[in-house]
Amino acid sequence: MHFSSFIPLFSLDQADLSEIRLIGSDVDGTLTHNGKFSYDFISTLLNLQSAGIKVLLVTGRSAGWVSALVNYLPVAGAIAENGGIFLHPNGQQDLLSSIPNLSKHRILLENTFHQIKQLFPNLQASTDNQFRITDWTFDVDDLSTDDLQAISSQCRQMGWSFTYSNVQGHIKPPHQDKATGLDTVLKNQFSDLISQQVLTVGDSPNDEAMFNPDLFPISFGVANVRHYQDMMLHLPQYITQASEFAGFQELAQLLLPNSVTDDSM
Repeated sequence: MHFSSFIPLFSLDQADLSEIRLIGSDVDGTLTHNGKFSYDFISTLLNLQSAGIKVLLVTGRSAGWVSALVNYLPVAGAIAENGGIFLHPNGQQDLLSSIPNLSKHRILLENTFHQIKQLFPNLQASTDNQFRITDWTFDVDDLSTDDLQAISSQCRQMGWSFTYSNVQGHIKPPHQDKATGLDTVLKNQFSDLISQQVLTVGDSPNDEAMFNPDLFPISFGVANVRHYQDMMLHLPQYITQASEFAGFQELAQLLLPNSVTDDSM
């Protein structure tokens, strides 16, 4: 399937999205620009909040890293580690994966990483592993698509699952992904919402589960998701013209009442 068969965001209007009450959004490459939050990032979140639209962060970043975001940003909470843990705005944390012994789990993850490193000696563990609970990460800058597929296969053989983003590769428990985590959090924390009131948005393969139309019928990709379209089974239903946070802002314009859409975008 190619993106030419998808609906470009500029062809939508506010009426098409009038029922949306919650956005489940990836962070890196979706809410960032060149790896950073831009000057109008918080104002966009505040405008959505004022319009009655909650933003729930759904990221592969570590629980430690995300706990700071939840504390400072006007969001309804955050799912960290690709569906591994939910962080409430009040500081409470809910483990979303079934992990009986966390200490043993961390040791098994690290051992798995070192076994994979025997096949790919240049792999570098990410600096944030000390802040992680449910998964193990490494940098993907120098890895080819074939390398990533080989690592994924190796993880499956060892009883783990694997995904990656534009930032990191993730070794994680089977069945732990963003969609499963988001579905659990929606049922437990936002049970008043129906699927047509929830919108998902992302930019890379670790967001793919949130593009599954059987789970989330309204999904969006910012334009940089095109880089991965040949590597993903599920693609977003709609795509923005702009990449990264500028693409998210396109979406926000359509969701916000009385916003002015720039037809030249």
